[in-house]
Amino acid sequence: MLQTPTSFRAHPLAMRFPSVRFLPSSAAPAVVAANARIAWMARAGNMEGARATFEAMPLRTTASYNALIAGYFRNHLPEAALGLFRRMPSRDLGSYNALISGFSLRRHTLPDAAAALASIPLPPSVVSFTSLLRGYVRHGFLADAIRLFHQMPERNHVSYTVMLGGFIDAGRLDEARKLFDEMPDKDVVARTAMLSGYCQAGRIAEARLLFDDMPKRNVVSWTAMISGYSQNGKLNLARKLFEVMPDRSEVSWTAMLVGYIQAGHIEDAEQLFNAMPEHPVAACNAMMVGFGQRGMVDAAKAVFERMQEKDDGTWSAMIKAYEQNEFLIEALSTFRDMSWRGIRPNYPSVISILTVCSALAILNYGREVHAAMLRCSFDMDIFTVSALITMYIKCGNLDKANRVFNMFEPKDVVMWNSMITGYAQHGLGEEALGIFNDMTIAGMAPDGITYIGVLTACSYTGKVKVGREIFNSMCKNSAIRPGAEHYSCMVDLLGRAGHVDEALDLIKNMPVEADAIIWGALMGACRMHKNAEIAELAAKKLLELEPESAGPYVLLSHIYTSTGRWEDASKMRKFISSRNLNKSTGCSWIEYDKRVHLFTSGDILAHPEHAIILKMLEKLDGLLMESGYSADGSFVLHDIDEEQKLHSLRYHSERQAVAYGLLKVPEGMPIRVMKNLRVCGDCHAAMKLIAKITSREIILRDANRFHHFKDGFCSCRDYW
Repeated sequence: MLQTPTSFRAHPLAMRFPSVRFLPSSAAPAVVAANARIAWMARAGNMEGARATFEAMPLRTTASYNALIAGYFRNHLPEAALGLFRRMPSRDLGSYNALISGFSLRRHTLPDAAAALASIPLPPSVVSFTSLLRGYVRHGFLADAIRLFHQMPERNHVSYTVMLGGFIDAGRLDEARKLFDEMPDKDVVARTAMLSGYCQAGRIAEARLLFDDMPKRNVVSWTAMISGYSQNGKLNLARKLFEVMPDRSEVSWTAMLVGYIQAGHIEDAEQLFNAMPEHPVAACNAMMVGFGQRGMVDAAKAVFERMQEKDDGTWSAMIKAYEQNEFLIEALSTFRDMSWRGIRPNYPSVISILTVCSALAILNYGREVHAAMLRCSFDMDIFTVSALITMYIKCGNLDKANRVFNMFEPKDVVMWNSMITGYAQHGLGEEALGIFNDMTIAGMAPDGITYIGVLTACSYTGKVKVGREIFNSMCKNSAIRPGAEHYSCMVDLLGRAGHVDEALDLIKNMPVEADAIIWGALMGACRMHKNAEIAELAAKKLLELEPESAGPYVLLSHIYTSTGRWEDASKMRKFISSRNLNKSTGCSWIEYDKRVHLFTSGDILAHPEHAIILKMLEKLDGLLMESGYSADGSFVLHDIDEEQKLHSLRYHSERQAVAYGLLKVPEGMPIRVMKNLRVCGDCHAAMKLIAKITSREIILRDANRFHHFKDGFCSCRDYW
């Protein structure tokens, strides 16, 4: 809870606001016009123009200073605002109100806003108190807002409406209604706010009673009721009300459109969108979001390209449509285009592009986005910081992720989960368990994802006993019931450690139905421990769940090969070829010079610099042979001779990417490679030797986890 100073002289900030003399703010029409220009430019974000206008004025009034101070605050420049306030030759009540209002915009400067209120030499006005009240409400300090509201020597309609909004935002509808009934003057704004609060709480019948009792309704009231019906799944009632509206605004059309989109009725939304007399930016943005959610990327792009006017939400919607449908390069290109046009990113676009950086493991671009976050003051937002931590983890920079994590307060469960999962994926089980312990000490309750991260950490580091204890504790003492994901972790934990029969027993006796992930975990364990009998059972189950996937048969073929069952392996390969099953093509990529360079297994000629990459691969072959490397041909699926197998392994995508990294990434910097599939055992062995003979650190992120290769060793300790 924040404290509002009751005595200015007792507050440490008192010396910042000395008593001042007051000058009249009246001025010639030219000065008034200049003041208006300053305010207009500030609202448009053109602070250079606002400052230039101010400095060019031959005569400035207190109102001139006040307008520029408010502009600085509006554009996230509090230090400039405070500096100008201190330099003012005279101040009036509006000067202090601008200071209180500006400091109230940000959570961490609310104490300064309270100090400014306490420092006013003259009795504060109702506007002064209401500015601070609005800040408390905006940032969720409802107890402080209530206390200040009751301390106010007088209240006006705005004060009541702000306090009403505070109760509504906090979900305290009954207290809101009590205050609403006490209001001396209930205008359409207050009635609409109360109506909206009922709608947000799902109390739609009470909202409709209030709507019907309104002596006067405006388009906002109608739109609020329509939105309320839409948000609560009553689209037919929303549409009926929409059809009888006396006047429709762009907002009304957009509210009905958003209702259809949120309900997943994209066809109805598109029909309404096409019927709109005009297409405002907000409606276009909503339609793009809807198309993106349904995977209709081309339709979203068509709306985007037709728009004459775009705002930050437009760019954000297009980037999100690309990101959620895995058009990752297009998302990057659109974000870059937005930046080149000088458009300030918003929270959703930053989160989307950090997600793209995470998926592609492009650390350098992620760092640029981090810098943009700092410039835009997004580093205080819990959602963007969580996405930032995830980006650093998935790009292999765990130290930086840890620094960001430690600097941010308060942490939510998503942040804790990100760090636990991050340490797990990097094979640092002790550190993951340490974070889990810190989380419980901090009083943060774990959720289902927390347990997945902790069990994964145990699985990747062979901590069978600890994993069993945590799983049993979850089953007996936690409010979280184990789901398929948790059983999958346990199957993986037991299987990796060689307890394949116990893992199968767990699958047979668990209360949830085994899905493809669970059977896949068992299949991987069979591959690791060469258990062809149980592998055949797992492959059969996987065929029932995913009949078009070649993955289980590829693994089964490898198991046959590794156990010397050559005839069975040959039959399995022929079976895969005859059924035209879907086998994912291995591809890897590396970021260099602000570009993502993609490599596909067996397709070395696709890269424009394939000639020098081929030479590097040949050089590495020679160095590997000198170091005692012997290729493991069991990882080649096709029936070919040994020489052809060596050729095939040489051109696996991760080796191409590493070769390119050796050519391009400066010495002393790690080579970071991402692969869409699990790294094969032969390439894993080769990477350890390549890291040793080249004295380079190689960080490979495959579909399951990270491998840090250095000095001939891997962070997974060959337990993967």
